[in-house]
Amino acid sequence: MAGTRSGFHGVYPMIYAHFDADGGIATAPVEAAVKAMIKHGVHGLAVLGLASEVNKLSRAARIQLLECVSATNAGQVPLSVTVAENSVAGQVEFARIARDAGAKWLVLQPPPVSHIEEGQLLSFFSAVIDKVDLPVGIQNAPQYLGIGLSNAGLRELARRHANFLVAKTEGSSVAIARLVEETEGLFDVFNGRGGYELPDILRAGAAGVIPGGESFDWFVRVYDAFRRGDEAEAEAAYRQVLPLIVFLEESIDHLVTYGKQVLGRRLGIDPGSAPLPSTVCTPFGLAAANRFADALSSL
Repeated sequence: MAGTRSGFHGVYPMIYAHFDADGGIATAPVEAAVKAMIKHGVHGLAVLGLASEVNKLSRAARIQLLECVSATNAGQVPLSVTVAENSVAGQVEFARIARDAGAKWLVLQPPPVSHIEEGQLLSFFSAVIDKVDLPVGIQNAPQYLGIGLSNAGLRELARRHANFLVAKTEGSSVAIARLVEETEGLFDVFNGRGGYELPDILRAGAAGVIPGGESFDWFVRVYDAFRRGDEAEAEAAYRQVLPLIVFLEESIDHLVTYGKQVLGRRLGIDPGSAPLPSTVCTPFGLAAANRFADALSSL
């Protein structure tokens, strides 16, 4: 694989937010997860995205989670921080907080406004990016957020801003191939979808993946094997984790609820309490999650 435009690549697992019985951030499982991720060779860390349940976190809780991840990482791997504030001023302010906490690059979420012209969304992102002195990506996931840019809009944003270097998408391998072709390599693509289709996402030209935080070691195996040209090994590792990927991909809430259970079992720790509101684990679902966790080995 060739070098990336942003300088960032590989597996950046999204850190789950773990909660105590009172709904606050439980730092012990967050610290354990970050340490395990670094031990198993992740290429970076991501925090405060949809799989961090950012929409359930107060501003103070977002900062607490960010600072916990950053302190545990201690600069060992690059940290990507999603900025989910709903205004230009809010995003600019939180971008500076993230930078000061150790972020190496940012992912801007669009504001929760639907049925607006693409030009308005471009103006929103431009107003933020103009005031940010880090490499910037945007989260382009209209199927989850209800709003996003076209491939032409992404290309225009890259032409306006030299530091717009990443699109964080949730697309199929076919959609990623089209995006890479139509945007002419102006920025890197990191896909999500829990690692779904990872080998083909890489074949399509993605620079990396930002999956959930429960099976990062297997994604590292897939990515590293693919990067050194051993596609057979990449496919074999992907087949090992695919049943869990399929189980978790029902919805974001399903992913975080059961993903944290899988992670806790693999780490041998209590993953904490479920915040309100949350998908409730059923006995059947929990048994399935445990079975998938045991098939992947402990961390």
